[in-house]
Amino acid sequence: MSAMPQPPRAEAPLQVVATAGHVDHGKSSLIVRLTGIDPDRWDEEKRRGLTIDLGFAWCTLPSGREIGFVDVPGHERFVRNMLAGVGPVRLVLFVVAADEGWKPQSEEHLAIVDVLGAEGAVVALTKRDLVDPEHVARRAGEVRERLAGTALAGAPIVPCSAETGEGLEDLRDALDAMVAVAPVPEDRDRPRLAIDRSFTIRGAGTVVTGTLTGGALAVGDEVRAYPDGELLRVRSLQTHRRPVTVARPVSRVAANLAGIPKEAIERGDVLARPGQWRPTNLIEGRIHAVRGLGHPLGGRGAYKLYVGSSERDARVRLYGARELTAGRSAFARIRLSRAVVVEPGDRFVLREAGRRETVAGGVVLDADPLLRPGPDAETRLARREAAGRAGLPAVVVRERAAVRATELAVTTGSASAEVSGAVRVGDWWLAGDPFERLTDAARDALAAHHRQHPLRPGMERGELVRAVTAGSGRELAPALEQGLALEVLASLERIGAIAREGNVVRLPSHRVTLGEREEEARRLVEAVGAAEPTPPTVRELRGSGFGRELIDATVRTGRLVAVSDDVVLTPGFARRAEEVARREAATPAGLTVSRFRELLGTTRKYALPILESFDARRITRRHGDVRRPGGG
Repeated sequence: MSAMPQPPRAEAPLQVVATAGHVDHGKSSLIVRLTGIDPDRWDEEKRRGLTIDLGFAWCTLPSGREIGFVDVPGHERFVRNMLAGVGPVRLVLFVVAADEGWKPQSEEHLAIVDVLGAEGAVVALTKRDLVDPEHVARRAGEVRERLAGTALAGAPIVPCSAETGEGLEDLRDALDAMVAVAPVPEDRDRPRLAIDRSFTIRGAGTVVTGTLTGGALAVGDEVRAYPDGELLRVRSLQTHRRPVTVARPVSRVAANLAGIPKEAIERGDVLARPGQWRPTNLIEGRIHAVRGLGHPLGGRGAYKLYVGSSERDARVRLYGARELTAGRSAFARIRLSRAVVVEPGDRFVLREAGRRETVAGGVVLDADPLLRPGPDAETRLARREAAGRAGLPAVVVRERAAVRATELAVTTGSASAEVSGAVRVGDWWLAGDPFERLTDAARDALAAHHRQHPLRPGMERGELVRAVTAGSGRELAPALEQGLALEVLASLERIGAIAREGNVVRLPSHRVTLGEREEEARRLVEAVGAAEPTPPTVRELRGSGFGRELIDATVRTGRLVAVSDDVVLTPGFARRAEEVARREAATPAGLTVSRFRELLGTTRKYALPILESFDARRITRRHGDVRRPGGG
C-alpha cells in the first residue's frame, strides 16, 4: 500500500479481468501498453522475460469504466500461480501470438477458463506486426475453431501489437463491450477476499491482496482469516492504489490488517466475516473432464484441486461411474488435505499431480455434505444442481427435514426470508411434512395424556418434549434434542393449537372433569368441611386415601380452595375468612394473626397460610405484625 494523498472514498463496483495464454505470447507487454503499469514485480521476471507470479494492473476504458487486470503466468511450471489468479475471476483476456499460433499452454489455459465458467472473454491476437495480414486472418480462423464448444466460443478476436500499438484501440473497445454486458457483480452481504499475496509494509504492518467477491468490505470491519486463522480488524483498504473506506465486489483489494504477522496468513487463505462461512475439507459436486484428456480420470489418482486462490491435495470418489473420459461428467465426492472456504456454485479445477496436467473442472453442489453419502447421492446432487442458488435453501431443508436458519445461510450462501415448502419455527426451517408430523405427534401425545389422566390439567412440558422426540423418527431426533421441540411447541402455542399454563401444556379443548370420581370428590369436600375451621391438611387427606390428583382436580373444578400446598378449604369457609380479613384490616388497629385466629376459631397453623394467601392476592398488606387493606 502506498502513500494516500487523497481522502478515502467508497469504491463503485468494478470488474476484474484475468489474462490467459501460452508463455511468451505477450500478455504482460499487452497489459503494460493498455494500463501503463508493469505487472511483473520481481527482478527474476524482468531478467527472464516471463511472468512467474501474479501481476496486477488497471486502466480506464473509453466508456469511463475502470477495470483491473490479473496478469497470470503462461509457463507450464507456473500453472498453480495462474490458477490462483484466475480462480475468483469470470472475465478473461485470452492471448494468442499471431506468429506462433495455438500452443500447449493455450489449450490448457482454455480448458481452465472453460471449466471455471468464464462469463465474458476477448481474444487478443498479439504480435500482428510480425506477420502479414493473410497470416493474421488464418491464425484468427484457427483460434476460432479452437474456441468452438467452449465458454469462449464467439468471443471477439482482435489482432493487435503491443510493440507498435496497432489494434489497441479496437482491443479497448472490445474490452469495454465485454464489461458492458457482463453480469453485475453480486453483493449478497457475504464478502470473501481470496488472498493471493501477503507482505509487510514498514509502519503499516501486514497487507494482503486478493479479489473481492460476494459483498462489500469496509475499514473497521472485524474479519477472520479462514480456514483456521484468528479474528482480525481491517485497518485500511486500497483499490488500484487508492484508499477507500468501502471496497465492493468484484475488485482487486489490498487490506491492511491489524494484529497479525504476515507469516500467519498466506495465499489460499480467505478473508471474510466471522460466522458467515464454515471451512470444509469435504465437498460434493459435478466434475467435467476436459476435452483434451488423453487418459481416463479415475478414483485412484492423486489430484490437486484449485478453488479461489487455494491449492489442495485431493482424493476423488466418482458417483455412478468408475472413470471419466474426455468431455464426460459425473457427480463426485472430493476429500481435501486442508479445508477450503467454498459455497455451492463455486467453480474449481482438478489437475493430476503426477502428470501435472489439468484433467477436469467442476462446480461445488454441497459444501457441507453428510459424512456418509448414502445410496441416493446422485439423486440428491441432481436436485441441488437443478435448483440453482435461488432454489437451494428449499432443497437443503427437504434433505435434512430441519435446519437452523443460521446454518442454512452458512451452507447455502443464502439468508432466505422465505423458503418454498418450508415452515419457519423460531430459529429453524422445517420441511412441511416433518412440521405436520411433529404437530400431530404433540397433539396425539396430549390427547393420550388427557384420556389417561382426566383429573390433571395437562402434561409437563419436558414430558411432552420427550414424547414428541421419541415419535419423531431418526432424521429429526438430533434437531429436536438441540431445542427444536421447544420451538415447535411455542409455535403451536402461538397459533392456538395447544395451550400452556406455566410449565403445563394441554389441548385447548381439555378441561379437568371428575367423571366417575364424582362421588369420591363429594366425600373429600365433606371431609374438609366437617373439620373446619381446622380441616385436615393435604398430607392428612392423602393418608386417608384421597389421592393428590383427586385433591388437585377438586381444587381446579372450584369445589375446594387451595391456600397453600398443604391447606385446602371449602369455598364457603374461604369466603368467610376473606370477609373477616377485609373488615378487621380496615379498623384503626388493623389485623393481627392472633386476632384473625380468634375470629375464625382456628389455630395459627391455618390462620398464617390463609393470611399469606390474602397478602399474595393483595387483599391485605403486611406492615410488621399488622395487616392493612391491600387494595386488591
